[in-house]
Parts: sequence; C-alpha cells; structure tokens
Amino acid sequence: MKKRFLVALLAMLVVTVGAFSEKITILHLNDTHGHAWPYFSYPMPNIGGFAAIATKVKEIKKENPNTLFLHAGDINTGMPESDLLNAKPDIEALNMMGLNAVAIGNHEFDHTRDVLKKQMKWADFPFLSCNIFKKGDILPYFQPYTTMKVGNLKVAVIGVTTQSTEEIGNPKHVGDLDFRDPIQYVKRYKALLERTYNPDLIIVLSHLGYFTDKREKYAGSRQLAQAVSGIVIVDGHTHTELDKPVEVNGSIIVQASSWGKFLGRLDLDIENKKIVSYNGKLIKINFKKREKYYVEKDGKKIKKYKYYPIGDVIPEDKAVKDMLDKYKAEAGKGLNKPIGETKILLSHGTAETKDNLLAEIITDSIKDFTKADIALQNGGGIRADINPGKISYRDVLTVLPFGNTVFKMNMTGKEVMAVLNYAAGLPETIGAHLHTAGLTWTNNKGKVENVKVNGEALELNKMYSVAANDYMANGGDGYKTLTVGQNRMDTGYVLADLVADYIKKIKLIDGDNYKLEVRNTIIK
Repeated sequence: MKKRFLVALLAMLVVTVGAFSEKITILHLNDTHGHAWPYFSYPMPNIGGFAAIATKVKEIKKENPNTLFLHAGDINTGMPESDLLNAKPDIEALNMMGLNAVAIGNHEFDHTRDVLKKQMKWADFPFLSCNIFKKGDILPYFQPYTTMKVGNLKVAVIGVTTQSTEEIGNPKHVGDLDFRDPIQYVKRYKALLERTYNPDLIIVLSHLGYFTDKREKYAGSRQLAQAVSGIVIVDGHTHTELDKPVEVNGSIIVQASSWGKFLGRLDLDIENKKIVSYNGKLIKINFKKREKYYVEKDGKKIKKYKYYPIGDVIPEDKAVKDMLDKYKAEAGKGLNKPIGETKILLSHGTAETKDNLLAEIITDSIKDFTKADIALQNGGGIRADINPGKISYRDVLTVLPFGNTVFKMNMTGKEVMAVLNYAAGLPETIGAHLHTAGLTWTNNKGKVENVKVNGEALELNKMYSVAANDYMANGGDGYKTLTVGQNRMDTGYVLADLVADYIKKIKLIDGDNYKLEVRNTIIK
C-alpha cells in the first residue's frame, strides 16, 4: 500500500514539475538613432532619453529578475552629440543599463567599418547578424547569435539584418558585403541551436521591419513569422508603433516605434519550451499633454502653453544622466551658435512624397556651392524638421546626420533622363524620392515629361554638370544611373556644412523671401 502511494505521489510530482511555467520579461528598444538625451517631439518637450529609460529598466528588473533587455538595431545617426562621438554616449548608457544584445541595423553602416569595430569594442553586449557575409565567404561576417540562462530558462537570441541595406546603405561601407535571405539563415541557425543548445525560448532580434504590403521587395518580420513559427521577433527598422504584440503563425512580433520614446515590454509564460501566455505594451517615456492659455501684454493677447505629464513622471537615473551630460558638453561646443533664422516651420514630413521647402534649400545649397547645372537630393536623407526661431549648426546636423559629402560629375542629357525615369517609377512615399535644383520636370503617371534645365529644354546629347550627395552618387537608394557620370569627383565637402553656409548667406527664411517652388509636377 505504502509503495503504491509513493508511486502515485512521484507521478503527481512529475506532472507538477512538467506543468511548471517560468515567467520571463523582455524589454526592448529599436531605432534609437542617437537619441540618448531627452528631445522635443511636437508638441511634447523633453520626452524619451536613456537616463529615464534606465530608471524604468532598473525598476522592472527589480520586479522580475528574469528580465532580458534587447535593442533591434540602428543605434547610429540622428542627434549631433551622438553622431560627432560615433554613438559612444549611447553605447555607454546601454552598457550601464545591462543591454544583452543588439541587432546590426542598416544605419550601423553609416560610418566606416573601423568605426563599427570600435563601437563593438566599446559595448559590453554583442552586435548580432546571421545573414551578413563578406562576399565569397561561407561564414557570417558578424556574430550570428548569443545564448544565455535567464532564471531556469535557456534562451537563444539570433540577430538578422534587412537585405535592403545593400540598396540603402552607403555603398562605400557595404560594397564588399552580401546581405543574404534572412528567412533562410534564421531557419538555419534555429535548427542549429535546437540541435546543439536545446533552448527553451528562441528570440530573433530583427532589423527587418514590419510590412503589411505583400509587394514589399524585402522580407520583413511578418514574412519571417509566416515562415518560422514559435519564436519571438523583437523587430526594428520601420519605426512601427506596435502598441501590443502581433501574433502571426504562432510567432510573436513586437516593435517600439523609434528614438526611445517608448520602452517595449513583453511578458511571457514558458512551459515545456512553449509560450503558453503573453502580454505586451509600450511604456511612454515622459509623454506630455499641452494646454493653451493666453496672457495680456501691451493690450494684446499672447498665446502660451502649459505641459502636463501623461501618466507617471519617470525620473532620470543620476549615473546615466551625469555620464550623458558630460558627453553632451564635450560635443556641444559651437553647435548651438545661431547661423540664421526661420519664421516658418521647415518640415521634412513631405520630403518622401513631393516638393518640399527644406529639400529645396538643401539642393539650392549644393547647386550654389558646386556651380553645377543640376543638384539632386534624396528625400530619405532629410531626417528632421527645423522649428521656427534661430537656426543653429546643431539643427542642420539633425536634418542631415549622415556625414555625406558632395559629389560632382558630368552627365549627358540622355543619362539625366535615365535618372528621372528611375525616379518616376518609384512607389509613392519612399526615401528615394528625388529633389532637384536647376531642373524641373513632370512625372505623368510614371512617364517623364517637360524636362527643363535652368529654364531650357533638356538636350539628350548635351553634357551637364550634376552634383549630388555621395550616397546617391555611389548608387544609394537604387540610383545606379548616377554611377555612370564622367569626371566623377568627391569634393570632400560635407553636405551639412554647405547647407549651414548657405543658411548663413540667406540669413532669414520667412516664407516671402524663400518660397516653395514647383520643381517636380506629379500627375497621378
């Protein structure tokens, strides 16, 4: 009888142990783009910032020690203080927060490979990608995955990078690399890890992007989930605000917008290597609401605003803040000095779809400096607005953060037409949208018409001087048609510097002395 009881008890224990679930929390960021410090996001001042995020990370790790902290790529490019210091402040802050891994994003190639290698040395966490190869090699160029114990769970994290980097990355920095099929290589490393490590949970740290359009040229996180079930995909690249997790084919996708305005949180219950329940959200980092009020001055009503926190105010972690303040002071010397003034908002919001005043100022700057017949700029290279008020060099660097130089070359009218034909065939709303100075044209449902250079009809056999940023000149954003120019020369001058000098020359932009011109007529 006693023996029978013991056997029954053991059986119950086995069932109990087998049914035990382990809780794990994944905190995640993506596409922070140099925004280590709080920043203005219309209409909210001082949101985000790594010091406030550090406070939240620390709080959640205390609540659940079984917490992973991941970044889905694009640490680089977007704030002058970070850009001038090659993202060292960002990486040090992420070290202090205990980041476990980062995916290699396309903007990790905005700098030279030597800079990327320095960044990897500064980091206490691995930079991961399983699908980037040196051309001709059989092994990945970067570390493909990492493994770790989180509580009682064995966790594997695989990194993957968008294939579009071959097209949108700086050709000087990615020309020797192959960006291979992400789905194929995630499957390959998932199988390897299941065979050799036997993880309880596989996370794909994905810089692929969240696309719902089936016509998208490159595989995104949804396509990966359709092909690989039972994984967690911590995604980046498209700056998508997924306010709750999306489940596709038994895989879970999360993405936390961009610039550190949110900290993503995903809570999982794992049982027998399966996710039995999950819950996720985006934590707002010091969002605010704005309230308008008026004050009387000299008999006039003047509009003012008050700001109130949305939710709890997240205090800044002192150690992280002190470190970031030190770097900000180091990088900030000279950046705040006014170089001009604008009475109107110079928005970058329409730069990927149509004519845009900020884009025209940039192309006019290129044309003014190079004295070229035609100047070109891609809309996706224009990254921020300039708010009304004094314009500083910092503002210009925020708009043009990539450190691009300006190329000059000679092209026949026929070759210029090839550039326009490519631009006319692009989808609406894309970073490759073409802006010009010295050239006007009509895109009539994908057909190029009425092309004029400085007011005169384009002649196919005539030679024209053309200037563009080095990214476009080397075939970036698909502009292979620009690589055929003759007498190609990198001027070595940084585009942001030319724009800053041009603004100094203009002095004031008030909407009267500098107006939007119709340079590209679009007929749909």
